[in-house]
This record gives sequence, C-alpha cells and structure tokens, in this order.
Amino acid sequence: MSGARDAFSGDYAQARQKFLAAAADAGLRVEGRPHPLPGLQGEPLAMDVARDGHPSASKLLIVSSACHGVEGFCGSGVQVAALRDAQWRAHAAERGVAVLYIHALNPYGFSHVRRTTHEGVDLNRNFHDFSRPLPVNAEYRELHPLLVPPEWPPTEQNAQAIAAYIERHGEKAYQAAISRGQYEFADGLFYGGKAPAWSNLALRETLGIHGRRAARIAWIDIHTGLGPNGVGERIYAGREDAAATARARQWWGGGGRTPVTSIYDGSSSSAFLTGLMWTSIYEECPQAEYTGMALEYGTLPVLQVFQALRGAQWLAAHPDAPADVAEGIRRDMMEAFYTDSDAWREQILAQAREALFQAVDGLAG
Repeated sequence: MSGARDAFSGDYAQARQKFLAAAADAGLRVEGRPHPLPGLQGEPLAMDVARDGHPSASKLLIVSSACHGVEGFCGSGVQVAALRDAQWRAHAAERGVAVLYIHALNPYGFSHVRRTTHEGVDLNRNFHDFSRPLPVNAEYRELHPLLVPPEWPPTEQNAQAIAAYIERHGEKAYQAAISRGQYEFADGLFYGGKAPAWSNLALRETLGIHGRRAARIAWIDIHTGLGPNGVGERIYAGREDAAATARARQWWGGGGRTPVTSIYDGSSSSAFLTGLMWTSIYEECPQAEYTGMALEYGTLPVLQVFQALRGAQWLAAHPDAPADVAEGIRRDMMEAFYTDSDAWREQILAQAREALFQAVDGLAG
C-alpha cells in the first residue's frame, strides 16, 4: 500500500468520499446503508459496503472500520489503501478469496468524533440476546460517579479519588472495570445498551447477504487506542475456541511474527469483554468456519485515552457546552485514537497489509 498520507482523512465526509472513489476506481459497486441522523457538519451518514470478488466465493475476508466511531480515522485509511493496492487485490483474486470492505460500522461516532453510536452505545458491547439477563459489572458501578463528573474538566478532588482507586486496585483493574462493558448506566462509559443498536442490525443484515454462501470466513476489524504507539496488537476475535484460536495464531502469529493475543488467556492488552461484535458471525453465518482478529493500534497511554473518553461522555450530556470546550474535547479524542504523523500512518499500513495477505493465505490454505 502506497501513499500513506493520502489514504487517510481529516473528517468522516472526506473519508467516505475517498472510500467511495477508491471502490469506484476498482470497479466495485458500493451498497450504502443510510444512517437516520446527520453528521457533525450536517453531512449524510452511511455504513458503506463494497465486495471485491465473486458473490458465491467459498472463502470470504471481511475488513471493517469504525466499530468505535472515531477509530475509523485509522481503519478507513487502511481500507482505502487496500482498494488502491493492485498487487493485494490480485493476490486475493488469485487465491479465490472475496474481500468484503465494511466502511464505517458506526458512521455517527466517526463523524461526531465519538466512540459510541447515536444511541450512546458501545457497539462492541452491544451483541447480546437482550431477552436474557445482561452481565453485571459491579466494579464499574463503584466507579461511575467518579468517571462522569458534573463539570469538565474534573475537579482536583475527582482526580485524587480516581488516583486513589488506581493506587488501591492497580491500573489493570481500573482498565478492566471500565472497559469490560456495563448495562446499568446509559450515561456512562462502555455502555452496552438494552437493545440492538442501528449499527448492530445493519451489520447483521450485511453478514447475512454476503456471508451465507461462504464455507470459510475471516474477519479483520481495525481498532485503535490500546498499546504502544503505532504497534498493531493482533487480538483473537471470536468465541473461546481452542481450534479457532490456534488457527488465528498460525495465520497471523506463526513463524516468529507478532504473536496473536487473547482476552481469554490474559495475554492481550485488552481486558475480558462482553457483548462482542464478532459473535454475530456465528448467528448470521452458522455454516462457515470462522477465524477472526482485531487489529488494535496503539496511540496514547491508556489513562490518557480514558480521560479523553470521559470528556466525550461529558460533552454528550452537555451539548450546549462552550464551543472552545467542545472543540478541545474532540481534539483530545482525535489524539487518543489517531496519531497524526506520517510515521504512524506508514506503520499502520505496513502492518495491515501483512495481516491482509496472511488472512488470504490462511483462508486459501
């Protein structure tokens, strides 16, 4: 993938335009699923889907971006660069692998520089059977009053209380309590919702249309915000399944390459999470052998990322905030989930390209 800077964008509207243009230049038809609300600048929003390969291909690779809205600035760049990469596209075609690009799973969060959907939901905690009891996160319950203060920036007293919690329990426990997912506080962080979000339903429909004829499916979902800057952690994304985990590790982590981590064995920088998006593949494409990975690129230290998320949550509850305060919060969010440097962008594309080739070879092997 070449042209690292040009593949990425400064806002959602530009990112969508580049994706649509790259798909058109590749001769691909794009299915747009319009979102019911406008973007931050009043622009139309959509989950856009482009398929490169035969509709009945038995091997399918899904490449998705913006599950967590603002993280789409990274993922969209990867998708645009891939669509422009003739060598990559030829390799997938030669191996009989169709590639499904899902651009902006959560277009609202992408445009509004938020991690959540327009319902205030963390999409990657929203995949549950909502007719059954939802997980309880007692640790988050304790932290919630501190995490969502009535004023921004928080008071010194608030900062000291959070620092005291971290000193007592440790930074990893603090991260786990917040990020695991919670279903009690709709105004809180990492809220999983009480019903399927719009993006949940749109994704399921897309998987049903494009995945039901595939015997083997791989999925690379692109994320940012955890780990060392520019390093793409390869996190197994699927059910707790020894065979699927081993397959993911063989495809993406064998031969001395970057290891594939897992939330199930504690090897990942991510905590154990609930309501994960890729569980939908088992329900919508039950016929397929599935192998998945979240490609998680580092930006800032996790405590700074959480601070940015707290600000975004405060802003959502205070839409009448002064313009300079709102702009500062959005700027902090961008820095937390996207490093605006050529070196970072080049790292992202090089690691993503390797993972794409590995996924095709794994599917075809």
